[in-house]
Amino acid sequence: MRAIRIATVCLLAIGLLAGCNGGAGLAEVSGTVTYDGKPVELGSISFIPIDGNGPSGGGAITDGKYMAQKVPVGAAKVRISGAKVTGKMKMSYDSNSPLVTTSTEMLPARYSDAKETELRYDVQSGSQTKNFELAK
Repeated sequence: MRAIRIATVCLLAIGLLAGCNGGAGLAEVSGTVTYDGKPVELGSISFIPIDGNGPSGGGAITDGKYMAQKVPVGAAKVRISGAKVTGKMKMSYDSNSPLVTTSTEMLPARYSDAKETELRYDVQSGSQTKNFELAK
């Protein structure tokens, strides 16, 4: 009976340790994004598992720089979206309504569409730098 209890405690401990791996399957990726030689001023980047299983990770792009945390390790499709400001408009017809910025996608679908993107990256454990120089 004592051996069964010891075995049970050992199995539970192994299970807990396996579940508390400190995010070994996640990474941090940072770098720069340029389009036609110029920094993407405002946008987002996503790392999507190639097999479609599991969560994606990503972050915001500001002044051409990004940092994506909690990115799953492994082969990923990369989706990069860039906003081009098109103007400002009122939120309603009320004269006191605040102005909001309007924008449109500035990058072609081969970069910005999750299904059509041709960008790939093999995410490794830990912190890493990956720069994306996108051509027109």
